[in-house]
Amino acid sequence: MDYDRLRQLGEKFYFTVDDVADILNLKQPSARVLCNRYAKRGIFIRLKNNFYLLEQNWKNLSQEDLLRIANLLQVPSYISFTTALSYYEITTQIQRGFIESVCARRSVHFSVKGAKFTFYKLKKEYYFDFIKKGEIFIATKEKAFIDACYLYSFGRYALDFSALNLDKLDKSKIKKLIVKFPVKTQLVVKNICKI
Repeated sequence: MDYDRLRQLGEKFYFTVDDVADILNLKQPSARVLCNRYAKRGIFIRLKNNFYLLEQNWKNLSQEDLLRIANLLQVPSYISFTTALSYYEITTQIQRGFIESVCARRSVHFSVKGAKFTFYKLKKEYYFDFIKKGEIFIATKEKAFIDACYLYSFGRYALDFSALNLDKLDKSKIKKLIVKFPVKTQLVVKNICKI
């Protein structure tokens, strides 16, 4: 095996079977076998089908890198809930290795080397008010709060309200955003925010 060429994979944030085939000059079936073998040996980290990282790169990932991976694991998606509230320093809860996102397809969980990626499917009409910060799609702080309150209002999410600094949220923006959500969610948000 040409380890110098294999090291080129480490220059990519993630790689696929096609990347391995190109760099190592292999046919795709051989590259797929190599990826499976190296994933079993722990040289490659398989995040999902045909989506790999070098194990040595995984060890050096920052929190922002994990957020970026979450966006790549489920497309389309955006970071939200307590993960986004922590990112914006709205909550004192810190979630190390636990990333929560909103997705448009299906609710799903991924566990990779101790990191947990959770995707909650929301109805299409609630999939809005997120921004791109660098290479990460993330809810605005107000939308992350409302997303969490939405699931909480239906008993599908635990939110520690005592850990939130609501003074960092724009209450007028919250008032505008919550009109699209069910009355049950609106009541929770109004009660918590005193609006």
